[in-house]
Amino acid sequence: MRIIYLFVVVLFTANISLAQDAAEILANMDKVLFSPKDKSGIATITLIDKTGTEKVREAEFFQKGPHKKLYRYTKPESQAGIATLTLPDNVVWLSLPAFENPKRISLLSKSQAFNNTDFSYEDMATTPYSERFTPELTSTGANDYVLLLTPISGKSKYTKIILRLHKQNGHPISMLYYNEQNRLFKEASYTYEKIGKYWNAKEVVMKNIEKDHSTVIQLSDIKFDQGLSDDLFMVENLKK
Repeated sequence: MRIIYLFVVVLFTANISLAQDAAEILANMDKVLFSPKDKSGIATITLIDKTGTEKVREAEFFQKGPHKKLYRYTKPESQAGIATLTLPDNVVWLSLPAFENPKRISLLSKSQAFNNTDFSYEDMATTPYSERFTPELTSTGANDYVLLLTPISGKSKYTKIILRLHKQNGHPISMLYYNEQNRLFKEASYTYEKIGKYWNAKEVVMKNIEKDHSTVIQLSDIKFDQGLSDDLFMVENLKK
């Protein structure tokens, strides 16, 4: 009995340790992603359909801390004037040239496509992953960790996400997204570069497996820690 008891204690302790490790790994990734005080740049967004046809858009973006993010589309002319603003508690506002005033995105709409890309409004959320998902460490490689992320809230579009992240730098390498039928339907891959003391995702590719459609986001003209004003992230400024 004593041997069985000790085995159970060791197993229980090991499980707690793995859970702590997973939580620390995910929290560290959040720290890497949200470490700049603020950030701005140009996002070139390329939509690629199953025939290989491409549509290219361009937007300027601004981010302050982990919870404030503004996208304002500038090209092509048909997209110019579209703007989205994400605020704390994942409050999202959408401004379209046809709207007299910006509209707040509902919880239902957050699971829908972000401006016809393969990203959803949920994917663009500013809340750290460690606050939205429960992580489980499933494997450790020479250069990476693999975490199984389970949504804390039942409002998520995903049943799980399999996250692979870099051991040394703590940034994500890929994510596999599973839908409500527990089928793999999207996958994201990331390419990073170091600018000064920060790691920046210079390219993100999101592929919708079911639709055979991809969105490539390339970031350029990146600037960090400029002292962006809170006034920039006001709903009243979306139309400007």
